[in-house]
Amino acid sequence: MPSPPATAPARLPRRLAQLYVGLVLYGASSALLVEAGLGLEPWGVLHQGLAELTGISIGMVSIAVGAVVLLLWIPIRQRPGLGTVSNVFVIGVAMDAVLWAVPPVHPLGGRVPLMLAGVLLNGLATGLYIAADFGPGPRDGLMTGLHRRTGRSIRLVRTTLEVAVVATGFALGGTIGAGTVVYALAIGPLAQLFLRVCAVDHGRSPVAEGVRRRAILRR
Repeated sequence: MPSPPATAPARLPRRLAQLYVGLVLYGASSALLVEAGLGLEPWGVLHQGLAELTGISIGMVSIAVGAVVLLLWIPIRQRPGLGTVSNVFVIGVAMDAVLWAVPPVHPLGGRVPLMLAGVLLNGLATGLYIAADFGPGPRDGLMTGLHRRTGRSIRLVRTTLEVAVVATGFALGGTIGAGTVVYALAIGPLAQLFLRVCAVDHGRSPVAEGVRRRAILRR
C-alpha cells in the first residue's frame, strides 16, 4: 500500500531546514554580489553605502537596517513570524562570513561569473526561505503592509521604496552597475521558478500562488 501523505508536523523539520538554508544562501549571494563589484541589489546598495559611511561591516549594517524596518511594522500593524526575525540576523551574519572567507576577485573575467552566480543563488535562496512559509522578511512585510494600509498597488509601493533605497545608498557610496540591472531583470523569474520547485504542501494553497499574487520577490 502507498504511504499516507505526511502530516503538517512531519513537514516542520523540512520547512525549518529550508528556511535557514535559504537565509544563509541569501546572505552568501549578497556577499558574492559585493565581491563582484559590478552593482548590488537595491537594499544592498543602501547597506553598502551605510557601511562606507559608518565603517561597520555590511552584514552588521544589514542587521541594523532590518531591525529598523521591523520597527516600522508596528504602526502598519504587521505581525512578524519566525522567518521574519530570523531574516534580520541570519542573512547579515552569513554575508559577513562569506565576505571574510572568499578572497577578492580583481579580473573582470572572474567578477562577471561571480555576479551571475550571486543573482542565481539569490533566486534559489528566495524560493527556499519564502516557500518555507514562516513569514515574510522585514522589507517585504513593510511593502505589503504599506500596500494594505494605503491602498496603493504593490508595484507602486515596491518601486517607490526601492527607488528611494537605491538613491540613498548610491548617494552614500553604494555600488550601482550591471549587476543591479541584471538582478532587477532576473530576480522575478528566478524567484518564481524556485518558489515552485521548493514549495512545501502543508494543507493550504500552494505557496508560490500566494506569493505570486502579492508579488513578494525580495526579502
